[in-house]
Amino acid sequence: MTAEGQRFVGQHPVTPDGRYFVVRGHLWRMANPTLDAARLHPLVTALMGARRAITGVRRKNDGTAETAARQKVDAAKVALGERGPPWWTDGSPDLNRHLAHNTLYADWFAALDVKDS
Repeated sequence: MTAEGQRFVGQHPVTPDGRYFVVRGHLWRMANPTLDAARLHPLVTALMGARRAITGVRRKNDGTAETAARQKVDAAKVALGERGPPWWTDGSPDLNRHLAHNTLYADWFAALDVKDS
């Protein structure tokens, strides 16, 4: 399969069911597509702010503040559906962080013609 007809997030291919994108062969869970813009935007803003906070406190070597910032990242990712219980309801397992070639997406992944996916 070529990139034609394939959905991407940035340069990373998205699984046909829209649940994951692939980075260096690993599946990463997508945000819940049912989140409306009014809910999605503040969550993404909070996530980006928490990520910036991690960078800032690392420079100061403040482990306590870094832990707090990482907890904020986690809370935002859970609210977005990228972590925590899966947002889909069909009973399929959560394969977040699994190698694509070891999952039910193996054939799809093998057919991709994308470098550094």
